[in-house]
Amino acid sequence: MTLTTLSVLVASYLFGSLNFAIIVLRICGFPDPRTAHSGNAGASNVARVAGQPIAGLVLLLDVARSVSVQLAAARFCPSQWIAWAGLALILGNRFPLYHGFRGGKGVAAYLGFVGAAQPWSALLACAAWLATYLPTKIPALASMAMLLVMVGTSLRASPLTVASVSGTMLTAALIVAGHYSNWASWRKRRREEV
Repeated sequence: MTLTTLSVLVASYLFGSLNFAIIVLRICGFPDPRTAHSGNAGASNVARVAGQPIAGLVLLLDVARSVSVQLAAARFCPSQWIAWAGLALILGNRFPLYHGFRGGKGVAAYLGFVGAAQPWSALLACAAWLATYLPTKIPALASMAMLLVMVGTSLRASPLTVASVSGTMLTAALIVAGHYSNWASWRKRRREEV
């Protein structure tokens, strides 16, 4: 790994640490999304706290940030390290340096990162999200469907090197781990309903 590649990875983490859910809600006078509803600093929880228009703005900013990281990685990194720029971005999103290491789950960030390189993949991922969410009304499950499409298309489009595949798989594992609390509360609700 070159110094340039390492610099891009560090910059990706630092840029990923800019959590727009927290920043935008603070600017608009709403409470920190980590203190309300699901406690997640992501677009879904922003919709619950501040409404759909502000959630749409947060989603747009998250995706734009991720697109810029993908473009920088594609410009300055060898192809096998681009997936690691995505991992650094999601690490920043999940554990943001500027927000006490408590951030979002990384789904929207990864959507922007993958979509910048493969717009068709982003469209397929969004279709998978809708196809899962509409019948189930479970955002976390829809996010997993979206993630599955993004990981599959990323692996298909990138070089099958150890670095590239491990970067993609670690990113997916980080996003899945971020949804653990969703699954735990869903299982608890299911047990209470029985």
